[in-house]
Amino acid sequence: MKLRNNKQSYGLLAKIFHWLTFFILIVQLPLGIYLNNLEFSDFKLTVENIHILIGMTIFYITIFRLIWKSINVFPKNNPSISTIQIIAARISHWLFYVTLLTITLTGMLKLLMAGEEVNFILMRYESDYIDYNLAELFHTLHSVSAYFLILLFVIHILAVIYHHYFLNDAILKKML
Repeated sequence: MKLRNNKQSYGLLAKIFHWLTFFILIVQLPLGIYLNNLEFSDFKLTVENIHILIGMTIFYITIFRLIWKSINVFPKNNPSISTIQIIAARISHWLFYVTLLTITLTGMLKLLMAGEEVNFILMRYESDYIDYNLAELFHTLHSVSAYFLILLFVIHILAVIYHHYFLNDAILKKML
């Protein structure tokens, strides 16, 4: 298997980025919902730190994935796929990237505005500026973005099922 994409399928690195993001999000999204419902305690702080580290990992994977995407060819689409479907797929993929970055950035800003330190894995940062109203706003945006990501995820899975089982095209095989 080739590292880079070609006109027929995605390369190994694109597939790793895709599936690694998928499996990490399968853990991260329920963990975030669970964390949101915990009462303040040492256990909640531990879960929050795990959530932050996983979130930062997703953030870096997304950045690397966008860089990799920008220097790679895009596998060609099946000729039977309509232009509207191609446009919808491109929009949904970009919405995934924007949403993943929005979730991370609003999470970071929520922490900073609450006077907490942000662990960027390679370094830590803490701001002197505190605004609890902004922290609450960023927390709300963080949560809404996460639910929007779940919606995108469901639409993505339904589109894959539709293409694989109803259109019988090789769209799924490109990513496996």
